[in-house]
Amino acid sequence: MKLIRFGPKEQEKPGILLDGRRRDCSGYFRDWDRAFFLDDGLSRLKSLLKKEGASLPEVPDEARWAAPVARPGSILCIGLNYSDHAKESGMAIPEEPVLFMKASNTLNGPYDPVTIPKNSSKTDWEVELALVLSKDALYLNSPAEGEDCIAGYCIMHDISEREFQLERGGQWDKGKSCPGFSPVGPYLVTKDEIKDVLDLKMQLSVNGKLMQDGSTNTMIFQPDYIVYYLSQFMTMEAGDIITTGTPPGVGLGMKPPLYLKAGDVVELSIAQLGHQRQEFLKYEK
Repeated sequence: MKLIRFGPKEQEKPGILLDGRRRDCSGYFRDWDRAFFLDDGLSRLKSLLKKEGASLPEVPDEARWAAPVARPGSILCIGLNYSDHAKESGMAIPEEPVLFMKASNTLNGPYDPVTIPKNSSKTDWEVELALVLSKDALYLNSPAEGEDCIAGYCIMHDISEREFQLERGGQWDKGKSCPGFSPVGPYLVTKDEIKDVLDLKMQLSVNGKLMQDGSTNTMIFQPDYIVYYLSQFMTMEAGDIITTGTPPGVGLGMKPPLYLKAGDVVELSIAQLGHQRQEFLKYEK
């Protein structure tokens, strides 16, 4: 299944992508949120589609594509999780997953414009594979239990402001939590539809020029292990988003570094998970 959401910001409704058409599920479900996942929502949605999928109302073509899950309790991120990206960043391959967090209010639609933050000079791009949890998780016993907590996968653009992240002291969160810095979608693909999550091509271009061209097969820590590992330190909740790192080709790693400016257009894709496009805008009061 491919879960989608649509409509104006703060008024989004849940839906499904069926045979290439968006269908409205709001007559049956409130939203794709923690309560949905905890109440065996994926099974109930699957049953609904078998019975009434073709009769669900179509979503108008002009309706905005929103992030495919509602605002989560947490957006958890793994840094330096691709061996080739760690090398380009001049950092050692981590022995354990590097964790940082993004504010959940950074959640953005896959085609929404993104405003370059006030006082930013180093806004950067990162295409990432993200997963969404179907269960709450704490103190899991194995990566197999981690796998059982994964609802599905989607694209996330982990936009970063490198000066804020690396040059302003403290942890990375300051450079990761600017408004709109987490475009997600266009859809959440349930894991049963992904044959091999460790063999997905990932690409990102800026103004038509290919910058990132990688694969999930260079990932250091795999999704099931990441969920298991993080559960040793915190309670994660159904509907939370975990993003798993980026392949090489980010602006920070170029010589000299290259960053986004107003008017730039970024397009990104992951095999089987769709495509995103964002135009970057100048900050104005």
